[in-house]
Amino acid sequence: MKIELKKYNEQLSEWPKSGYHIMAQYDDEKIIVYQSYRKEIGEFAVKNQFFGGAFSLDRMTWIKPNFLWMMYRNGWGTKEGQEVVLAIHLKREAFEKYLQNAVYSSYATELEVSYEEWQSQVKSSSVRLQWDPDHDPYGGKLERRAIQIGLRDEFTRSYSKGDVLLIEDISDFVKEQYEFVQKKELENLLIPAEKPFLFKDEKLNKKLKLI
Repeated sequence: MKIELKKYNEQLSEWPKSGYHIMAQYDDEKIIVYQSYRKEIGEFAVKNQFFGGAFSLDRMTWIKPNFLWMMYRNGWGTKEGQEVVLAIHLKREAFEKYLQNAVYSSYATELEVSYEEWQSQVKSSSVRLQWDPDHDPYGGKLERRAIQIGLRDEFTRSYSKGDVLLIEDISDFVKEQYEFVQKKELENLLIPAEKPFLFKDEKLNKKLKLI
């Protein structure tokens, strides 16, 4: 795997405890996001290094840069239809483009637009943005918020091929680490090394509640 790993307990003391944070592994060129699929879709993506075959370009696809949040959603790869866990090395500029075009999936007064304006934005945008409670390895809710991004139409097409640098199947790694979770041996748990991600675009950071 081309992912930097680090002990969960070591990272825990470094991570923010609350607030809105894009917890991710990234560098100047890429950011790693996660998805889970049934075998047919996952194996095609790894073999061909793009999303195709049974992957639907007509449905919204959700990406998550936070490993443990993905593990919460897919039950550490045990949920039906989510057995193949993929780490997608995504072009950093593509990730930024998604969020520049993103509209919040639910309305809130702090968005600084009217409900009607928000509805109009939702209709015209092909990217959704959602903040949810982050979770610990056992699935317990945290005060910190985790992001997920929904893509459709031209953004799904762009994501499925041109925006991807590498697709890795990390299912075996996930299974190995899940054993430590089940045994309550978090001192042995290894996960991707993650830290808060910020954009150079301050306006975008503000839109995302990162500052």
